[in-house]
Amino acid sequence: MLLNYVLRQIFYISITFFVTLPQNKLSWQASTYIYPSAKSVAFTVNFFSTTRKEQKTAYIRALCHELTNRKDYLKGEPIETIYLGGGTPSQLAKEDFEAIFSHIYKVYKVTPNAEITLEANPDDLTSEYISMLRTFPFNRISMGIQTFQETTLKQLQRRHTADQAIRAFQGCRTAGFQNISIDLMYGLPGETLTSWKKDLKQALSLHPEHISAYHLIYEEGTPLWKLREQHKVEEADEDLSVSLFGTLIDELTTAGYEHYEISNFCLPGLHSRHNSSYWTEKQYLGCGPSAHSYNGISRQWNVASLDKYIEGISSGNPTFEVEELDLYTRYNDFVITHIRTQWGMPLPKLGKQYGEELYKYCLRMATPHLQQGTLEIKNDTLKLTRKGVFISDGIMSDMLWVE
Repeated sequence: MLLNYVLRQIFYISITFFVTLPQNKLSWQASTYIYPSAKSVAFTVNFFSTTRKEQKTAYIRALCHELTNRKDYLKGEPIETIYLGGGTPSQLAKEDFEAIFSHIYKVYKVTPNAEITLEANPDDLTSEYISMLRTFPFNRISMGIQTFQETTLKQLQRRHTADQAIRAFQGCRTAGFQNISIDLMYGLPGETLTSWKKDLKQALSLHPEHISAYHLIYEEGTPLWKLREQHKVEEADEDLSVSLFGTLIDELTTAGYEHYEISNFCLPGLHSRHNSSYWTEKQYLGCGPSAHSYNGISRQWNVASLDKYIEGISSGNPTFEVEELDLYTRYNDFVITHIRTQWGMPLPKLGKQYGEELYKYCLRMATPHLQQGTLEIKNDTLKLTRKGVFISDGIMSDMLWVE
């Protein structure tokens, strides 16, 4: 089964930092859930009424407190990447960025070549907003375009048009951004192989450094789910999904992009350092509502409620949950994060970290896929083949430890 992108009705802002530590890398994510707009899948420029503007101010204040309070998690190591994303951070104003970055640079050491990314909606990226962004240390933009088909954008309740997306990309390029990523979706309502090829052609004409492409699924409770249940839209069948994914791989690799993770492509040397840290078993620290942290032996996540998050931080009693990870859970994480990338799963590391029992178990479960040509071993590394990428979910599922 193809990996899927889920349309959600909760939208949030997140900030993620990765730092280099001895033998590993930590990341730090700060996220806040913001109320969804009543008319679209992202909140509008005038989303914050007087009350909500006050709440946003309270959130930024709480986030800055958390940044300071959790500085010891990073052990004084320099920050290697900063990522503001996860929702609509391009709704933040200049004073919000000033507060966030002033705290980052006051509390943490940031490397001179840090990758600093902002996720943005195309319609937020006016020439004035882009000029404002250039006054901050952003050096990478990740733009949620999804599709260049106007009818589909309206069905998805996206605020931007295809023309706005193109102009936003060009505006960022003109302003000096030399590392731009765009998000695309396929398996959309009414999509055909022909319309998907048109999307890819338009995307490639922009020459982005990075492209992420996700298959749409219909999540229960969302507007698209309801439209499907009412037989107003149809879900792409498996054959079409496979064709769309295969076309994606062929078109982008032919254009010189590296297929370095199931859903991610980049020009040589320009993979997302932020995402790659997740996929290569790096540790991370998360700040903000619903933000997750991982230190190699446990996962921790903050309360999702914005109000409860602000209240907890303000009172000095933050609300969060912790899950301790046993050996088998950590092994499963290792499988899922490594197999999905072009770098694969290093078998010597598997044996060293998880022991002989799980090493043998992994190879035993991988054997049928090795025989079928969906997995291969090269230089002591277990990897998906081109054939295996199409059934990657099933392969990873087979290799997981199940009691």
